[in-house]
Amino acid sequence: MRLYRDDYGIPHLRAASVAELAYLQGRVTASDRGRQLVVERLRSEGRLASVAGPAEVPWDRFARRVRLDSTARRCFALLSEETRSFLTSYADGVRSAGIEWHPWSSLGVFQVQHILFGTFPNKLWRAHVERTLGPAAADWFAIEGPGGSGSNAWAVPGEIAGDPHRLLELPGVYQQIRLACPEFDVAGLTFPGVPGVQHFGHAGSVAWAVTNAMADYQDLYFEELRETPEGLQARGPAGWEPVHRHQETISVRDGDPVVVDVVETARGPVIDGDLSLRTPARVASDLGFDALLPLLRATTADEVADAFAGWVEPVNSVLVADSGGRLLQLTAGRVPLRDDRNRQVPVPAWEPRHEWKPGWVPPFRAAAASAVNANDRRPDTEPYGVDFSPPGRARRIRELLDAGFPPEKIHLDTSMPAGSLDAGRLAARRSAAARRLHEHPALAPLFAGHGHDPLFAPWTDPRARIGHALDGVLAGLGLSISDLVNPVDLVDEEPAQAGTWGSRHLLYPLVLPGLECEPPRVELGGSADCVLNTSSVPGVSDLCWRGPVARYVWDLADRQRSRWVVPFGAVDAPDSPHFLDQLPLWANGDLVPLITDWDRLHLTSGAVMTAVFTQKLPGLGEFSLIPLDPVAHAEVVHSWVIQPRNRFWGMLDHTVEQVRDIYAFVDSLDSHHAYLMLIDEQPVGVFQTYQPEHDPVSECYEVEPGDFGVHLMFSAGDLDLPHLTSAAMPALLAFSFRDPATRRLIVEPDVRNERAVARMERQGFVLGPEIDLGHKRARLSYLARSRWESYQPS
Repeated sequence: MRLYRDDYGIPHLRAASVAELAYLQGRVTASDRGRQLVVERLRSEGRLASVAGPAEVPWDRFARRVRLDSTARRCFALLSEETRSFLTSYADGVRSAGIEWHPWSSLGVFQVQHILFGTFPNKLWRAHVERTLGPAAADWFAIEGPGGSGSNAWAVPGEIAGDPHRLLELPGVYQQIRLACPEFDVAGLTFPGVPGVQHFGHAGSVAWAVTNAMADYQDLYFEELRETPEGLQARGPAGWEPVHRHQETISVRDGDPVVVDVVETARGPVIDGDLSLRTPARVASDLGFDALLPLLRATTADEVADAFAGWVEPVNSVLVADSGGRLLQLTAGRVPLRDDRNRQVPVPAWEPRHEWKPGWVPPFRAAAASAVNANDRRPDTEPYGVDFSPPGRARRIRELLDAGFPPEKIHLDTSMPAGSLDAGRLAARRSAAARRLHEHPALAPLFAGHGHDPLFAPWTDPRARIGHALDGVLAGLGLSISDLVNPVDLVDEEPAQAGTWGSRHLLYPLVLPGLECEPPRVELGGSADCVLNTSSVPGVSDLCWRGPVARYVWDLADRQRSRWVVPFGAVDAPDSPHFLDQLPLWANGDLVPLITDWDRLHLTSGAVMTAVFTQKLPGLGEFSLIPLDPVAHAEVVHSWVIQPRNRFWGMLDHTVEQVRDIYAFVDSLDSHHAYLMLIDEQPVGVFQTYQPEHDPVSECYEVEPGDFGVHLMFSAGDLDLPHLTSAAMPALLAFSFRDPATRRLIVEPDVRNERAVARMERQGFVLGPEIDLGHKRARLSYLARSRWESYQPS
């Protein structure tokens, strides 16, 4: 395993297998974004307040209610064995850097990024508008809202480019990375904490990009609940139904613990008052992670499309093009089949018409000559959503492409330049008009209390909603800005309107809790209705906290002509030179070249053989496992296997080259893995694992789901390590059972090796039959997870 970096610290990873690559990605992410990983995992588990204090209680309460961690665990359990192994290797890499991480944590942090990215908060607002102003007024606000998107992506022959828009967070929400192994070589952007490359990637012969499809795939239900002697019940379409309920306690740093009622009906978790949330991921226990590896392995546009066929949520518009000239437009994800009213507002849980029907809205997939996606209403998105962004951005990108503008110019296109005095005056007038509307009698009912959790304020605050939908609200009331704002009076009211737009439209990122830093002053151009969608909220603030969280240009003819950038840098440490080194480029519309020539990159640490597992052994030192390098470790392993006491390993007469070739073959298999055991970095033996169904042992017994085979050989040599075997065995068993899918360990020591057989029996293995493996007669033995767990301290 090798780690390279470019001049901006962007990691380029090489490994001999997918498992090693996932491990290395986890390890490097923990090194580069360790603070961020800790925060995002705690968010996914609803435990951030335990380290960040009372300000995080609203999020933790929501995370517990919506059952993020439970959903992550359920989704992980139903993944394919290959995907579980991929996530487990990544988790091992994160943990090797000393950060707590579970194999399902990646599913949890992925949900953190998307649970509020969908449509259900908009339904809270629309219901409030209908209740206070009447159903017709909902159309006044029917444009991109606070949780919406300003993302762009376009594809023309030989090139894909774009810029995803989200909350601007420091450190950034996306991590630039390159992942290379014998099966694939992919550069792209990923969420720190999630292995692979999901949304924006270039695999050499094929590249892809996503934007928010603006699909409606989350439903809210009004629940009628009642207490009965049998427990809590909810009124469903067929009558009263049992409800799951338990309590959880949120620990709060510098504050009192907070008890949360966790309630889940047949529709889904109750998240606010009497409202339950139904999502495809919770319903199907599937987040689409089985698409991750097929996506990395794809080499053509159609293979990328086939990989995305397994996607669940969020629902994305996907552009994919390959070097053969094929370009596809896709919609990837699951949208339920249900009544149209479900798409608008919360609906009664007890009315049968609002139940989800079997199946999903069919996905869209079509070839195209070129394409532009800007969250707008198109044939490929219209069947899936309700609210879309206005068509202006998409139309403007088309115009610029037709005029021959390069991607960097398109990314920065705006009618609101940072240095413009006119843009500053226009923004001042719009802000003043929005504030006048806050006091307009016709809108006064909006400011009545709605009773929703304060966490949803960005979606339910009338001031923000009026600012985002200013033109629609003005039109609905039959007003114009001139009706509300007198330019003469504005001079006295808004003295800052004489300044440039950038002097008011400053970068204002959301800083990671606990990160001690002060973002530099950066003046920005742009507004919500242009390609450079650096939005603010008229009447609330001119500061910019939403904008492009990455920019990229994928060149299909020559990947090395590709380029990319993120708002801040590759790492999350303020004292690192790569904390903010991309910010000037991002602000100016410049991009970092994607260097694919390994010789032009910096090899930072040589062969990276970091531990996949570590544990302190009292009286002995630190026990660890590292992947066995067939070349680097052949001599030490050879010195062990030729010793008479290790004769049962079957290599007494082998040469160093033969040992090397055997482990090179093992290293080439996805089903078999070999590790060097170390005590305080000194080699003490070999530990091997294998999948029995892919091993000759499967011909000698009936393999059961969850079986996991192991071999081990201790050889401490001259090291004074008393009781090494008995001390290390519990650690090896813990490592072997790290994957929740492992239900039973299998060993098959030579029947003549009475010490090994006795050792396994002492560890709880149940002795099975003798079997003939050809090269040896072995004693097959088993250790069930339940039996192993019963031995563990409570």
